[in-house]
Amino acid sequence: MAAITLDNIVKTYGEKDKKVLAVDRASFSVEDGEMFGLIGPDGAGKTTIFRILTTLLLPDSGTASVAGYDTAKDYTKIRNSVGYMPGRFSLYQDLTVEENLQFFATIFNTTIEENYHLIKDIYVQIEPFKDRRAGKLSGGMKQKLALCCALIHKPTVLFLDEPTTGVEVVSRIEFWDMLKRLKAQGITILVSTPYMDEAVLCDRIALIQNGKILSVDTPENTVRKYPTKLYAARSDNMHRLLKEIRSYPDIASCFTFGESMHFTFRSDDPQNIEKLKVKLNETPHEYLEIKEIQPGIEDYFIQISEPAHE
Repeated sequence: MAAITLDNIVKTYGEKDKKVLAVDRASFSVEDGEMFGLIGPDGAGKTTIFRILTTLLLPDSGTASVAGYDTAKDYTKIRNSVGYMPGRFSLYQDLTVEENLQFFATIFNTTIEENYHLIKDIYVQIEPFKDRRAGKLSGGMKQKLALCCALIHKPTVLFLDEPTTGVEVVSRIEFWDMLKRLKAQGITILVSTPYMDEAVLCDRIALIQNGKILSVDTPENTVRKYPTKLYAARSDNMHRLLKEIRSYPDIASCFTFGESMHFTFRSDDPQNIEKLKVKLNETPHEYLEIKEIQPGIEDYFIQISEPAHE
């Protein structure tokens, strides 16, 4: 039995002619003990799905279940069996680290000592600051405290809504190492993130855009679905290069990626690159590099969610 299921979930906000469709017939399932990533940009519908699964919202239509319990009918049982770490830090800022942890343990009728083995690896990193108010912690420390509070009652399913947003790189790496250890203890983890580099750390991922689930597969299989050859280009004048490549008749798509741009051709002509270089050299670039590259998850996401360049 799947630990989490969504079946044709629809959720809108607003009234009558001002309604906004936040989740559009979303369906996917998460297997017991799996680390599953919900991947998409801000506003894609990730947080709404999390709130439905954690019984904070009711869908307009469709059904969802967590740990075998229906999210609409069995909300009490679900709340007792899951841990939820929302995107925004939501602990009590005026309570100390230890007081926050004690408070959440008491709510679930347990103690810090009873489940200390579950949070030990995480808590030892913030224990030196146990008397510091939560509002005075760094972003990485707040993240670790929130995770401890979400785990203190020994949940079977853990929901993490963009847990590393706004956190510096080292803390992000440490956080994902912690998630791997939790998964090894049999906890099912559903994590959302806008960072494509974190998607590869999940067992399976769902790509979401405008409330629609576009793809569900392993990170490896997701990349393999990229339908054509992909190229990267750089030059001393990236703005001019972008305009020139996009104006080339045989270009299917061209998008900026950091310090380079990724593009594809409409045809499989083996002379595509040489012909493009000839065209670009009509207005020479002091430095020009074009090479074929392996696509990443972000490339596939753009390919299935954006219209081809005209």
